[in-house]
Amino acid sequence: MSNVTFPTEVIDLPSKGKFYPEGSPLRSGQLELKYMTAKEEDILTSQNLIKKGIVLDKLVDSLIVTKGVSHEDLLLGDLNAVMVASRILGYGKEYPVTATCAKCGVSGDHTVDLTQLETKDIPEDASLELVLPVSKKKLKLRLLTRKTEKDIEAELESIKKIGMQVEPETTTRMRYLIAEVDGSTNPKDIRDTIENMLVADTRALREFYRTVTPDVKFETAYVCANCGEAATLPISIGLNFFWPDARV
Repeated sequence: MSNVTFPTEVIDLPSKGKFYPEGSPLRSGQLELKYMTAKEEDILTSQNLIKKGIVLDKLVDSLIVTKGVSHEDLLLGDLNAVMVASRILGYGKEYPVTATCAKCGVSGDHTVDLTQLETKDIPEDASLELVLPVSKKKLKLRLLTRKTEKDIEAELESIKKIGMQVEPETTTRMRYLIAEVDGSTNPKDIRDTIENMLVADTRALREFYRTVTPDVKFETAYVCANCGEAATLPISIGLNFFWPDARV
């Protein structure tokens, strides 16, 4: 058994530990990660893991030091924060991107300082309960973790294979979001509420969910070097986020 130890960092999670169950190590609002090694580079370049679409999940599990926590336990916004922290610990804070100006159409290189990405704070008194504006039904929600996100993806993939004319992505996601309707946790009551929900209520639900969901703001200020137009540049996470040039 190897006695080799690696340097680690404790990062703050956007959720501050809110909405995790009692007894979870994540209730502390922090997570300990180790620095990347060649082992993690093997994960990032594994064609088998890439084809299966699980390469980033495996990477996160390899980096988490906190006992009793896996990538599946993390709220999606917290998982995003782990991705950013892992990139910084592994390859530094500077992330090169190519930006195309919406005004003049000229593309140019831009370097993002990942340590300057902001997090979306949630109110201290944030609650997962809301009353729909039209039906007046009282809902209790749950925030999505990576596990529930994967469950949704698997269910939608199964539905797609059946060949349904209309893929119920919106209603499927809502079933995972809504934990309770007017005090009832009966799946039939929840399903009936979702299928008969007016658009005004579904919009209110989505807006409310966004306000209570902690996350990283994947955007940075950008000024076009050609025309001087200022804009907000979105940042995406993919394999090249961790290793812009994966060829040795």
